[in-house]
Amino acid sequence: MSAVLLAVDGDSLAHRAYHALPKNLQRAGGGPSNALVGFSNMLIRLWERERPDAVLVAWDTLTVPTYRHEALPAYQSGREFDDALLEQLDLLPGLVESFGFACAKAPGYEADDFLAAAARAWPGPVLIATSDRDAFQLAADRVTILQPTKGVSEVARVGPAEVRERYGVEPEQVPDFVALRGDPSDRIPGARGVGPKKAADVLREYGTLEAALAAGRFAAEAEDLRLFRRIATMDASAPLPPLAQQTPTWAEASSRARELGLGQLAGRLAALGG
Repeated sequence: MSAVLLAVDGDSLAHRAYHALPKNLQRAGGGPSNALVGFSNMLIRLWERERPDAVLVAWDTLTVPTYRHEALPAYQSGREFDDALLEQLDLLPGLVESFGFACAKAPGYEADDFLAAAARAWPGPVLIATSDRDAFQLAADRVTILQPTKGVSEVARVGPAEVRERYGVEPEQVPDFVALRGDPSDRIPGARGVGPKKAADVLREYGTLEAALAAGRFAAEAEDLRLFRRIATMDASAPLPPLAQQTPTWAEASSRARELGLGQLAGRLAALGG
């Protein structure tokens, strides 16, 4: 059996953990801890359940705009993050690295882009843990999306069949689907008057957005829709750290958690180290 990579959207799951756990949770010595603890527990739970041979956690660089923000100024506009969350997002990559896992983060790229790069680069099965449904474009015979449900405790497994069931399109059509339907969470407008059903119908008829445009559909919006598709497409050229099979360093992770004032988490990590 081929080695399995677990690729995790760090920002997506950290945001989910932050909003799922009480915001008054504190580290020993002060400072918020809900995202640190919630994310770590979910990562541990994923590792215990899936037993991957390697783990990559991908991160946004919130302080640097990407080409998406420059091409579409409205992209992700209006998002504001609590200082308590931003403080923990700064600490999480170092904590994850203490687990013995790889981290990917670079200016100009989103966590999504590293997931796409990992799915392309890893030769065996890939599990992608994210709440972002844009990742459905990566679903394939060897790539399964693990979509969290019920807070941070359970996941739904999404492959090509589930993408077809949910959206009515193939995984590779998802960027075209998003361009046509739009994405309110990312402030992508989509085509005027087009919802998910019509977007799926157009793609079933023409196969691709470009083919629909070539046939004269959406002529007045053609360039905008091409831009939306580009924005919705994950960039698989994102730079990755070396990926290889790993042995988790639970003792080091326990020490790091204790340094951060996360005593209960440190105990859980120490127990994993045996």
